Amino acid sequence: MSIRTNYNHTLSASCIGYIVQAIINNFAPLLFLTFQREYAISLDKIATLVTVNFGVQLLVDIFSIRFASRIGYRKCVVAAHIFCALGLMGLTVFPDCLPDPYWGLLFAVILYAIGGGLIEVLISPLVEACPTERKSAVMSLLHSFYCWGSVFVILISTVYFSCIGIHAWKGMALLWTIVPILNAIYFTQVPIRTLDEEPERLHVSRLFRVKAFWIMLILMLCAGASELSVSQWASAFAEAGLGVSKTVGDLMGPCAFAILMGISRILYAKFSEQLRLHRMMLMSGILAVISYLMISLSTSPMIGLIGCALCGFAVGIMWPGTLSFAAKEIPGGTAMFALMALAGDLGCSSGPTLVGFISDALQDNIKLGILAAIIFPIILVISLVIYPKIQKERP
Repeated sequence: MSIRTNYNHTLSASCIGYIVQAIINNFAPLLFLTFQREYAISLDKIATLVTVNFGVQLLVDIFSIRFASRIGYRKCVVAAHIFCALGLMGLTVFPDCLPDPYWGLLFAVILYAIGGGLIEVLISPLVEACPTERKSAVMSLLHSFYCWGSVFVILISTVYFSCIGIHAWKGMALLWTIVPILNAIYFTQVPIRTLDEEPERLHVSRLFRVKAFWIMLILMLCAGASELSVSQWASAFAEAGLGVSKTVGDLMGPCAFAILMGISRILYAKFSEQLRLHRMMLMSGILAVISYLMISLSTSPMIGLIGCALCGFAVGIMWPGTLSFAAKEIPGGTAMFALMALAGDLGCSSGPTLVGFISDALQDNIKLGILAAIIFPIILVISLVIYPKIQKERP
């Protein structure tokens, strides 16, 4: 079967797309303390880099509701990968070209954030529209590639830094640009089908009249914040908060987090037909609260690192699970996925930002910063508890 008619290639390109998103979201956090030392940037400014990353992705989510279908989904998803590549290259160039290196980093982040926002908005509905069975399992499997991409980024980068040295981080950034460039070419060849081709899709104005949709938005916000509050700061937390080496911190912090998150999504994809998604997400929310307490309150470095890994397992099904919930309950089409991505990116921005600002205000105490972010998994649990009461309201 030709690549232009085989939707398996569409699924493969989409999975690689989430690996690209993992690169742009996880590579820079490995360098937070390096940026602080090399460019004399404070933790609150570094937190702003995270805010800008997901803030720009959020803006892209808003505008893509209108322009994606007009421009064409293929053109948009190819452009997304090009923006990601330009942003990664910009990390190595822009700080040295501007009087203030911070503005160079900021400009690079904006470029790859545009690409990341488009990837988040487009790929989930493209996969949902593919002619496949067991949609929730496919969605969970798709999002697991973000986790494996994160592991790949952390492991390869850690080996590179250990063998060549952290001073050569720009070379690693350039190597990562190869992935989005190749996948942009791949997406020019695969077949594209969209949800907008299917009948009986709710208009955006009607979506906001459905109470269940508001719960979905809250779940997405809390899922993004619960995940990124730990994953974005895990490397810095392990190195500065626990006093371990950068290599050990990256492997036992963000890498273990990503591995357990990926395992969680793979397990749900395998056993999705035997498990109740609502119950699994509720249990995951409670487990996330416990892991946050382990990270922030324990005086033992080992318990803190175990808490990071446990948090990855806990948050694993939150994001794809909420998307599957919404797709099953509400016929909202691409516009609904864009709004869900908007809420998720708002959480991805607000969670790590809260951690950064609280940590900076408390003399770089990242533990207490993470403790403040425990509010997000708590709100997620509360939302899941009240959800069955309004579940019967369907459009």
